[in-house]
Amino acid sequence: MVRKYFGTDGIRGRANGVITPELALKVGQAAGLTFRRGEHRHRVVVGKDTRLSGYMIETALVAGFTSVGMDVLLLGPMPTPAVAMLTRSMRADLGVMISASHNPFDDNGIKLFGPDGYKLSDEVEQGIERLIDTGVTKLLAKSMDLGRAKRIDGVHDRYIEFAKRTLPRNMSLEGLRVVIDCANGAAYRVAPDALWELGADVVAIGVEPDGFNINRDCGSTVPEALSRKVREMRADIGIALDGDADRVVIADERGHIIDGDQLLAVIAESWRDDGRLAQPGVVATVMSNLGLERHLQNLKLSLVRTPVGDRYVLEHMRQHGFNVGGESSGHIILSDYTTTGDGFVAALQVLAVVKKIGKPVSEACHRFEALPQILKSVRYRGKPLENSKVRSAIASAEQRLNGHGRLLVRPSGTEPVIRVMGEGDDKTLVEEIVDGIVDALTEHAA
Repeated sequence: MVRKYFGTDGIRGRANGVITPELALKVGQAAGLTFRRGEHRHRVVVGKDTRLSGYMIETALVAGFTSVGMDVLLLGPMPTPAVAMLTRSMRADLGVMISASHNPFDDNGIKLFGPDGYKLSDEVEQGIERLIDTGVTKLLAKSMDLGRAKRIDGVHDRYIEFAKRTLPRNMSLEGLRVVIDCANGAAYRVAPDALWELGADVVAIGVEPDGFNINRDCGSTVPEALSRKVREMRADIGIALDGDADRVVIADERGHIIDGDQLLAVIAESWRDDGRLAQPGVVATVMSNLGLERHLQNLKLSLVRTPVGDRYVLEHMRQHGFNVGGESSGHIILSDYTTTGDGFVAALQVLAVVKKIGKPVSEACHRFEALPQILKSVRYRGKPLENSKVRSAIASAEQRLNGHGRLLVRPSGTEPVIRVMGEGDDKTLVEEIVDGIVDALTEHAA
């Protein structure tokens, strides 16, 4: 299914390149019209991260929504999962997050949530795309029916209380020194405050956004700063969020990074022991390590794989009754609490396990040995995956693995790159296979 604007996680691209004020205006109008249902006064909540371009996109979206008669409630910088939660809590007809997640500051994006707090289905996004392209001039609101816009206060406190309530009532983090890296992004206020209120000794980094430094040498995609600070402060644990706080990685007391696959194992085993696991298994993507799958099998739990993208993980969870799912990148979805990935809530669940078992994070969060996994990306134009030499290289690689590992070659849903992932028990073989495919792609990706 080819879509013109939407990718695997909303609309994303270079600010003033792909994401222009004109496009944002049209998205506001098309999405607003799509969710005008009934005669009540319609409302949309709009949050954003800390990118400079957020001001421009926010203003254009407000113009679009108000022009079709929707009232706009502006949240300011807030995590993506907070916007999803507030969409439901405030009985909004639509929620919008302006963010490009873990991308550099000069990218931005528009994520949409329905009134239930869930990301939109492919079919709804296709309908919005058709409205964007056909134009909505004849569908604009009459002068007396235009929407209003206002900024609202208190939303940070609402999210902090929501996050704290995901822990047992008497749970305290007293005695834990926690380093939190907010990636100079959307959670720079709420995450440190919530940890402090829970009793932790908090060391916050990545909490000085200037419009340009989101995800720059910090956050979950560049966790070296977190590791250094954990060692420097002799902290018990480090938590790194990304720019919109929907993903997380953890650093143990030695500064070693723990990825989303290990976190899924930690949470799934704890919830199983507590009788909270809705199904005997976890939903993850094709990128999750084979070591996780083998570990879960030893626990008599299954690993169900979906295409890459937390929306596909969530769709399978909803359809089949799972309540734990996520990605190795750190998108963790705990559907008992959230309707989308929430890096901070996932981190709180890990902290609860650490407090419960009373062991260092290096022991509490190391549940299995990951198989060697190599991931490389090749920028492309055209259709290199259709090239006969590329296809031949992929077929040869799969034959060499001979069932003792996994190979995945796929276009990214958010960038013009092809991801090549190989894993198996023999690291040298995996490296040779991946490099061979990368070479073939590089030759034919121009």
